[in-house]
Amino acid sequence: MHDLGAFRANLDAVAARLATRGKPLPIEQFRDLDQRRRAAITETEQLRAEQNAISREVATLRKQGLETSGLQANSRAVGERISALAGQTEALDAEFRELLAGIPNIPHESVPVGASAEDNVEIRRVGEPPHFDFEPKAHWDLGPDLGILDFDRAAKITGARFAVYMGAGAKLERALINFMLDVHTREHGYTETLPPFMANSASLFGTGQLPKFAEDLFKIDKTDYWLIPTAEVPVTNLYRDEVLDPARLPIKFCAYTPCFRSEAGSYGRDVRGIIRQHQFQKVELVKFTLPEQSYDELDRLTADAEDILRRLGLPFRTVVLSTGDMGFGSAKTYDIEVWLPGQNGYKEISSCSNYEAFQARRANIRYKAPKKAEFAHTLNGSGLAVGRTWVAVVENGQQRDGSIVIPDALRAFMNAERIQRNGQLA
Repeated sequence: MHDLGAFRANLDAVAARLATRGKPLPIEQFRDLDQRRRAAITETEQLRAEQNAISREVATLRKQGLETSGLQANSRAVGERISALAGQTEALDAEFRELLAGIPNIPHESVPVGASAEDNVEIRRVGEPPHFDFEPKAHWDLGPDLGILDFDRAAKITGARFAVYMGAGAKLERALINFMLDVHTREHGYTETLPPFMANSASLFGTGQLPKFAEDLFKIDKTDYWLIPTAEVPVTNLYRDEVLDPARLPIKFCAYTPCFRSEAGSYGRDVRGIIRQHQFQKVELVKFTLPEQSYDELDRLTADAEDILRRLGLPFRTVVLSTGDMGFGSAKTYDIEVWLPGQNGYKEISSCSNYEAFQARRANIRYKAPKKAEFAHTLNGSGLAVGRTWVAVVENGQQRDGSIVIPDALRAFMNAERIQRNGQLA
């Protein structure tokens, strides 16, 4: 969310920057609200001056023993008008804040200007896509063939866009979760947390999912609880309405959770396989930082997520998103995309974003500063999306005989080197 005063004071500049996101600001609506608010404040100040003048005149007349009832009646009328204007100003501020809640974050000056994903800029590429002497399969064929992934029974249990992991497939998912958590906690300095998998509306407002993206969420009937779309929601809200000690910053958390998304806006994208599911697992990285730390910490967070792919030997590239492809609350985002042979292309496996004070202002997350408490900066990114990592391991590790070679980094977690054609571990 934006600072109300700064937004009003820099309306044209803010509108110009937001226009680069392809999100034109309803500037005339904001101006109309602001003019009405300023008019109410100006009238209030004039009436208070008038009320003070009446009070002085009443005091003078009383000393002279003269009648003051008429002046006192005028003073009460002025007071009633001041109260009405205060309510009007408060209502206008609330309307302004409601409009602000639906306005995306302002892109950082280093973000490339563009209209869509076509304008994203690749900043590095690591590893070479594997070369097969056979036609590589996609995971939606490999998984069922090996008996480690079952879509039909998942559809029977629940519906479309769900999957059942079986045998070695389930163990591979669990191994990836444990591997990611171990690396991030033991070597990257994150504190592991296991948050609730449901969150209330205040938490979802704090991270920016509500009110704008309610259709992308699953609501629990007859409660104020929602299934979390990402661990970003509960972990960021750990410090909602709190003032942090700046000496503790940056604070770094990682969390494994399932994630639940309606995918209302996916419009048929990635309908096959487990790339885009209603339920999936993820290891999330979240940071709370001082403003002057946040962009260095964004680079470190992105490197921490990349490190998982490096250790697994999976080819990937990292791109900085253009203004037209950024998420609602982000000021700058790096997408990490892993190579998937079955799709013959790179697919996003992590988005690492700096929200600056956008979420902190919504969630009232501050730190102690010399003069007054200031808003912290929040960052998050997948470290990584577990299902998509599972896909990358299976597709990149496939062999001519139909087996899957397990990356060296996972073998201690799997107690195996290979998933054989019959789905057994060897």
